[in-house]
Amino acid sequence: MTQAPRYFALIPAAGVGARMGATSPKQYLKIGGKPMLRHTLDAFLSSELIAHTFVVVSPDDPYIDTVAPNHGVTILRCGGASRMESVRNGLAVLASTLAPTDWVLVHDAARPGLTAGLIEKLITGTGDHPGGGLLALPVVDTVKRCIDGEACGTVPRSGLWLAQTPQMFRYALLRDALAAATDPESITDDASAVEALGLSPKLVEGHPRNLKVTLPDDIRIAEMYLAVSQPELV
Repeated sequence: MTQAPRYFALIPAAGVGARMGATSPKQYLKIGGKPMLRHTLDAFLSSELIAHTFVVVSPDDPYIDTVAPNHGVTILRCGGASRMESVRNGLAVLASTLAPTDWVLVHDAARPGLTAGLIEKLITGTGDHPGGGLLALPVVDTVKRCIDGEACGTVPRSGLWLAQTPQMFRYALLRDALAAATDPESITDDASAVEALGLSPKLVEGHPRNLKVTLPDDIRIAEMYLAVSQPELV
């Protein structure tokens, strides 16, 4: 009998959020009265498709115990100096817990607008694609190439997408892809590591509410989306 696929969430949350200019890591800043990371955790907890959620934090993180719920979430204190290292460390810890064919959904802690509907859309849209899949948005604005603050050309936007998360891959594939990556700076997301192996992850259209909070003004945008009811996404 074929075993039903299992889906696990892995959230790297060891970053310091330097561009936010806050006194604490940005994933712990409150949005709508709740820490940003808690919004992210709650999205996975609300999905019946997710078997369990793991969050990777730095070994000396003083905040996570008061933010993470006491059910459905396991804290992994093995965060590294880069996002790639944190994901790689988390996968190593889970080597005896996850099967090679289990699916891992890696999601940015600073994307609080994720919903159970988007999770389902990604899982359904990716199916059993050998290269995995990720949420993304097609580029709609005109894209300019810039040198010294001046526009020096227009980049055709046809075929251009903005990557979001979650990005989901079989455990063994993601582990091997990150193990093969030698330059953390060149791996800006998990899909880029998989692409380096010659595979092409599937793009599943996401939603603007799933934006990444990077700068202070992004908080107000995220609060706007979180203040309204979740749209029908699947």
